[in-house]
Amino acid sequence: MSDQIAKGLEFEKKAEKKLSGWGLFGSKYEDAGDLYEKAANCYKLAKSWDQAGAVYVKLAQCYLKMESKHEAANAYADAGHSYKKTNTKECIACLEHAFNLFMEIGRLSMSARYCKEIAELYEQEQNLEQAIAYYDRAADLFQGEEVTTSANQCKQKIAQFSAQLEQYQKAIEIYEAVARQSINNNLLKYGVRGHLLNAGICQLCKGDVVAITNALERYQELDPTFSGTREYRLLADLAAALDEEDVAKFTDAVKEFDSMTKLDEWKTTLLLRVKLLLKAKEDEEDDLT
Repeated sequence: MSDQIAKGLEFEKKAEKKLSGWGLFGSKYEDAGDLYEKAANCYKLAKSWDQAGAVYVKLAQCYLKMESKHEAANAYADAGHSYKKTNTKECIACLEHAFNLFMEIGRLSMSARYCKEIAELYEQEQNLEQAIAYYDRAADLFQGEEVTTSANQCKQKIAQFSAQLEQYQKAIEIYEAVARQSINNNLLKYGVRGHLLNAGICQLCKGDVVAITNALERYQELDPTFSGTREYRLLADLAAALDEEDVAKFTDAVKEFDSMTKLDEWKTTLLLRVKLLLKAKEDEEDDLT
């Protein structure tokens, strides 16, 4: 390991010497770039990720001096992937450079890929606002390139985090749009009831029984098979429990569904919010009597 670091340092020293010496403008940066690449490979073999990341940034700067934006973007991406193991902040900064350079040269599918990767990093950091912003940009880029599946994945992430941040209407609109888009696609139509369930749970979080009832009618029009699903039955039972302000009925409906189809953490969290809302209403009624 230390042997590889020593080699890396040697290559890096030679690269710096090339840059500080005389030489033809283009070849100077090209020669230094080759040496930086060798140094980065040595650091990677030694698992010295910070050193590898820093050298890839120097390599990217050499490519920029030679006006090779595509190679510079790839070098920034390599820097980001090295930093990914040790330093999320540096990783994001490097991937943003890669993203911007790919945008400049019109490589939109590559831009979308790195934009999504930045969003995932913010998601890991629990920075949901930034995650939403980058998933949004990625979704637009994927949509522009007609990569619908990836665009929908990004949109669903936006809806998921929006609901967590209590931006329920935004989440509802996304889930309903994805459901509409998927209904006529043979590969995607089986996911429609899941999208409608998510939209319905967000409707419940708003606590407006009329809106929930209207939404369930719309969902049946969108997908005539929906009314025969367990997802529809759950939403209808929960809407009735909300209307009747019946916590026990609400709890029983959730338990019954969960015993057959395990509810994920996101759904459980939102349904708990609805239950607390319902419980507060019930307690308020008790106080008045």
